[in-house]
Amino acid sequence: MVATSQAPEFTIASPPAESVARFASRLVFDDVPVAATERAKLLILDALGVGLASNAYSFSERAMAGIVALAERDGTCSVLGRRERLPVRDAALANGILIHGLDFDDTHLASIIHASAACLPCALSLSESLDVDGRQFLLAYMAGMETAVRVGAAVKGGFHHVGFHATGVVAHFSSAIIASKLLDLDADQMISAQGIAASTASGVQVFLEEGAWTKRFHPGWAAVAGITAARLAQAGFKGPSRPYEGRFGLLHAYLQSYAEHADLGLIAEGLGETWNFADTAIKPYPVCHFIHGCADAAIELNRIVDAAEIADVEAFLPKDTMPIVAEPTAAKQNPTTDYEAKFSAPFVVATCLIKGGFGLPELQPEALADADVLALTRRVRCSVDSNSAFPTFFSGGVEVTLRDGSKVMRHVRINSGAGERALDRDGVSEKFFASASLAIPLEQAQEIRDIVLDIENRPLRQLAQALRAR
Repeated sequence: MVATSQAPEFTIASPPAESVARFASRLVFDDVPVAATERAKLLILDALGVGLASNAYSFSERAMAGIVALAERDGTCSVLGRRERLPVRDAALANGILIHGLDFDDTHLASIIHASAACLPCALSLSESLDVDGRQFLLAYMAGMETAVRVGAAVKGGFHHVGFHATGVVAHFSSAIIASKLLDLDADQMISAQGIAASTASGVQVFLEEGAWTKRFHPGWAAVAGITAARLAQAGFKGPSRPYEGRFGLLHAYLQSYAEHADLGLIAEGLGETWNFADTAIKPYPVCHFIHGCADAAIELNRIVDAAEIADVEAFLPKDTMPIVAEPTAAKQNPTTDYEAKFSAPFVVATCLIKGGFGLPELQPEALADADVLALTRRVRCSVDSNSAFPTFFSGGVEVTLRDGSKVMRHVRINSGAGERALDRDGVSEKFFASASLAIPLEQAQEIRDIVLDIENRPLRQLAQALRAR
């Protein structure tokens, strides 16, 4: 599509890049409410656990082989659960792939982005490279998180509609802010860093066609780009000042006809006063977050229905999520890889109906080949949920028709892990230990947990050291 002079102008009080830059450059630790800071530490803990767990899967070895070859030399920065030490941008790339690799990392529901994956790879690797303290690391992470969720919310799901992975796009801007904060850039330099990031931001969703691995790559690549943008801005490299709303800026260039639905005012509204990132939901299931309401409903039905008596299943999903987790029907009813299974509502629902839960073991080869699960998967049809609370929550419902013709239905408005059902410290710790223990000893996982929950009082290098393979 070619942009024209008729492209709509966005009416906003001040350019979003300027608002974000002023906010981030002036932000000090005590500006952030204690509740938001505590939530940030739980989000970090969860993301680190998922990143460690990725080392138990083959994609991590293949990714690391490529990254080590790219690095060409050793560095000083740590990689989650690994012995390799890499230059800062290569470490950020590796950590991003690991954190997002299992699609078990957190999601900000209103923004429809994986918020910690969009922020932690850059914050962790650059903080270690600069040898900052834990308080500086945490502050930069929170500045990036607030940026990420606000940019994500402003596009109102538009990136997904036009074929872009929202996290892959938004993470370039949040990483640029994180890197700028850690490098102590001023507001003008932060504006340039965002402008430079607009030229690197990308992440097409074509991986959905065949279970390719590129989605795993997006947040790490964004971390590389954010560090690059901040360093260039620090040196005086000039970036555009209106990367979001300019005539050829992010929204017009990427959203096409959906640009008119965007609300750039959401980026600056209450910025520094309302901490939206604290609403980020931690996943209880390692599958696309869009399916979580259906998974909850299927698990409830498992407790009251004999799976052997199920004749047919109808799963109800938010309308806007159907192209991602329900279509094309034939492919979703016949997943062949763990990544295809993560994005298959029929497979997830069938698994939950039969097994009463869904964890990382349900994505292992033997689980993907389970004849009973696959037979039921092919009897799950997906329909639009007319009672959905999407995008506030990822609601979902499941109705089963039994062999005697009777029907049983369950609908979940607030998916587990979100809103009033958010995981607390104990719940997050339980998930962290279960994830991390796939790759490291329990004693090491306990050490990491204790450091993260007290990170504002520790040097960041202490966390980095604890995360390495021993």
